[in-house]
Amino acid sequence: PSSRSLSSRSWAEFAKRKILTFEHALADPVVAASAFIHPAAFVEGDVRIGEHCSVWPQTVVRGDVNYIEIGAGTNIQDSCVLHVRGDFPERQVGRPLIIGEGVSLGHQACLHACTVEDRVLVGIGAVILDGAVLKSGVLVAAGAVISPGKVCEAGLWAGVPAKRIRDLNPQEEAMLTWQSQTANPWPLTPKPYTPGSSLRNLRP
Repeated sequence: PSSRSLSSRSWAEFAKRKILTFEHALADPVVAASAFIHPAAFVEGDVRIGEHCSVWPQTVVRGDVNYIEIGAGTNIQDSCVLHVRGDFPERQVGRPLIIGEGVSLGHQACLHACTVEDRVLVGIGAVILDGAVLKSGVLVAAGAVISPGKVCEAGLWAGVPAKRIRDLNPQEEAMLTWQSQTANPWPLTPKPYTPGSSLRNLRP
C-alpha cells in the first residue's frame, strides 16, 4: 500500500480514538416523541431534539465533541450540517450548538457551534460560524455568511460577510411568525424516533 493510504488510515484511527474520549460522542440522541427524523438524516451523539421538530433528508446533526440542543417546533430542511466545537486545552474552548424554538433552517444551511434564538429563519446555503448569535427576529438571506462571534440583532442580514441590511418588512415578519408556528408540517407523529422511520408513519 502507498504511504498516502497508510497515512490516511493512521489519521482515521487517531481521529476515532480522540473523538471517543469525549463523553458527548458516546451519548445517545434524545428525540421527543412528536419529532420527525427522516430515515436519510444522520443524528449522532449528544443531541437533544424538542417536540414537533422535523429533520429532513441528508441532514447531519453531529454532537460528538459537544452537545446540540434544538428547541420545539424547529424545522431543519434537507442537507443541513449542524456541528459543534470541542474543548482542546491550549488550543480552543469548546462551544455547543443551541437552536431555539420555532426556527427554520433552509436547505444546505451550515451551523457550527453558534446560538440561534427563537423565531429565526436561516436561508438556503447560509453559514453561521462559531460563537455567532442570531437574536429572535433575524432573517438570514440565502448564501450569507455570519462571521465568528457576530451578534445579529433582529432584521435582514445578507452578504459575505453578512451585514444588517434593514428592518423586516410586514411580509417578512408575517413569514417569520408563520414558520415559527408551523415549523413541523406533520404534527401527527406521536411515535418515538427510531432509525428507519419513514414518511409512511405520518399517515393519520
